[in-house]
Amino acid sequence: MLSDPTTLDDKALDQLFREARTQNAWQDRPVPDAKLEEVYNLLKFAPTSANSSPARFVFVRTAEGKAKLKQALSPGNVEKTMTAPVTVIVAHDVEFYEKLPFLFPHADARSWFAGNPAFAETSAFRNGTLQGAYLMIAARSVGLDVGAMSGFDNTKVDELFLAGTTWKSNFLVNLGYGDPAGLFPRSPRLSFDEACRLE
Repeated sequence: MLSDPTTLDDKALDQLFREARTQNAWQDRPVPDAKLEEVYNLLKFAPTSANSSPARFVFVRTAEGKAKLKQALSPGNVEKTMTAPVTVIVAHDVEFYEKLPFLFPHADARSWFAGNPAFAETSAFRNGTLQGAYLMIAARSVGLDVGAMSGFDNTKVDELFLAGTTWKSNFLVNLGYGDPAGLFPRSPRLSFDEACRLE
């Protein structure tokens, strides 16, 4: 490891990356709403194009909400999602540009996207996905475990949770305190030389 004094210590790097795992089982331990707000108040600082911040988050943590969500899940994701204290619907607002006069006041950024739905959708999806990744890092940084998933019916989730809005679902993230008994052996990762190029 480099000796740069600004590098996080090994304990922090382990918590965020090296020892962090995708959780499949959960302890019966609730996550307070205040903890979810803490997560958001960290992830909101994620960089996005023109500070557009298109991600929107639905924190599903009630029995009624979980029952609705169950209808949209792939069979292999039902048990771990129903037992997770919280499941986050990571979504993006395809009309995020309506917030740009507030979020990016020093230019007429709204005009870059309004009237160009394909460009707006691409930007919303890309930057909302980035914010979803920051959600996972933020959650780990405050002591929560995470389990991201794409095995669900987006159309059904949008119908059940996002009808009447300009939000569209992207992926799901279970949050809580993981049960190590549910972990699989860690899968391999590509080496630097396999995944990277220096030019």
